[in-house]
Amino acid sequence: MNDAIVNVPDPINEPMLSYAPGTPERGQLKHALAEVEREVIEIPCVIGGVRIKTGNVREVRMPHRHKHVIARFHAATEELADRAIQASLKAKHDWAAMPWEARAAIVLKAAELLAGPHRMTVNAATMHGQSKTCHQAEIDAACEMIDFWRFNVKFAQDLYRMQPVSGPGVWNMSELRPLEGFIFALTPFNFTAIGGNLPVSCALMGNTVVWKPAEAQVLAAWRTFQILEEAGLPPGVINFIPGLPHDKTNAILDHEALAGIHFTGSTDVFRMMWKRVGDNLDRYKNYPRLVGETGGKDFILAHPSADPRAVATAIVRGGFEYQGQKCSAASRAYVAKSVWDAMKDQLGDTIASLKVGDVSDFSNFMGAVIKKGAFDKHAAAIAEARDTKGMKVFAGGKTDDREGYFVYPTLLTTEDPTVRHMKEEFFGPIVTLHVYPDSAWGETLQLVDRTSPYALTGAVFSRDRAAIVEATQSLRNAAGNFYINDKPTGAVVGQQPFGGARASGTDDKAGSPLNLLRWVASRTLKETFVPPTDHRYPFLSEP
Repeated sequence: MNDAIVNVPDPINEPMLSYAPGTPERGQLKHALAEVEREVIEIPCVIGGVRIKTGNVREVRMPHRHKHVIARFHAATEELADRAIQASLKAKHDWAAMPWEARAAIVLKAAELLAGPHRMTVNAATMHGQSKTCHQAEIDAACEMIDFWRFNVKFAQDLYRMQPVSGPGVWNMSELRPLEGFIFALTPFNFTAIGGNLPVSCALMGNTVVWKPAEAQVLAAWRTFQILEEAGLPPGVINFIPGLPHDKTNAILDHEALAGIHFTGSTDVFRMMWKRVGDNLDRYKNYPRLVGETGGKDFILAHPSADPRAVATAIVRGGFEYQGQKCSAASRAYVAKSVWDAMKDQLGDTIASLKVGDVSDFSNFMGAVIKKGAFDKHAAAIAEARDTKGMKVFAGGKTDDREGYFVYPTLLTTEDPTVRHMKEEFFGPIVTLHVYPDSAWGETLQLVDRTSPYALTGAVFSRDRAAIVEATQSLRNAAGNFYINDKPTGAVVGQQPFGGARASGTDDKAGSPLNLLRWVASRTLKETFVPPTDHRYPFLSEP
């Protein structure tokens, strides 16, 4: 299409399937889940399009049936990481030279493959590999990943179309070049869609990528990679290296051609990498771009005018969906006493009614936490609360790891709003709630802002517009995604660009053009049609 200015299809958010009894998708997903249970697939590294088996094999087990192995993957080594870098650099020229709309067509085809023939395969891999319910898998592995791929193509088109003005006799142009070097993408266990977005958003803009998915998400990541291959992604554009330990990533971080890091994961790991990059500045060809979305200690704040039922629902959905294993999950709540008195009985009953168990049983609201280490951390946090003066286990508090790593939804209350449980991220189904006097609204706003180092998501509930305005202003820097009368989770691509600052990351807003801008370097071109041939300006002339 050398002689056409094309328009990409207008993106729309992928409709969510319900999986309600009697629907076709319910039976299709049940069949796909059975397939995952039956087979144990072998997952290689993929470098330059070549499948490589290292022999260092690790198992992927269902968190809700931790004795059941569903995949084995070959863990990458430092030597393979270097080979992945070389493959990325080798593929760079042809991929960057490809017309942007050709790169976009591959991403759009991948979206259609996921929306259609591969939807149930990826959802089932996410459910059994990461212990997500069918609803949580659908909004993540299907809808959000499809949305990322479709909307990013439209965002890229809009960015490429942004051009400077030109004066008489001059044509000014701007181009967005891929970064010089390779991108290192590290993706987390909790969202399949992030695994599909971080490497692909960089590749869409002409970059080549070394992709390290989280070990607990390798099965769904592998299914995602296979879709990209089927869509026509050339060898070496994205290189797949699961299992490389964090302490071995220096082989990548120290490379002179590192152009950027696209990361979602823990704050500690991101800071470790940032420090390493800082120490290496003299060796890099360019300053690497660092984009990270890390932890959160996300809040719900209820004004005395709040609807008690809405607050209770937000705590349940925002705090306990996907076992609280979302960066955006509500984990601390500040509720006015009058609201608490009106909602506590209903909230306690609701939490007690939530079913926890195997996600292949569609009646369960929650599955298991991701692994033994997480289970132990959550059990210890609950035990600590029982032993802390002024804290109580208001609801839940049960743990059971005999069959799966089950931590039941737990609501803690604390008289002291500065306890560890209000500050630190546990990344599990634990919400700590502080009841404040109705008259202490202003003081509580300050408390919310200063208590935690994070600033990812937060929500305010109020039927008083003046209070909403005050909270929105007072908490301006406390959350990159701020919700009014809604839970602080569930950002939708193209609707609520996602990301936060402070200890929560670089706030580069996945699901918006802002993120794509981080993966390009702008070049300005000026052409003068009739250049001057005399150096003298008019002011130099004699009067």
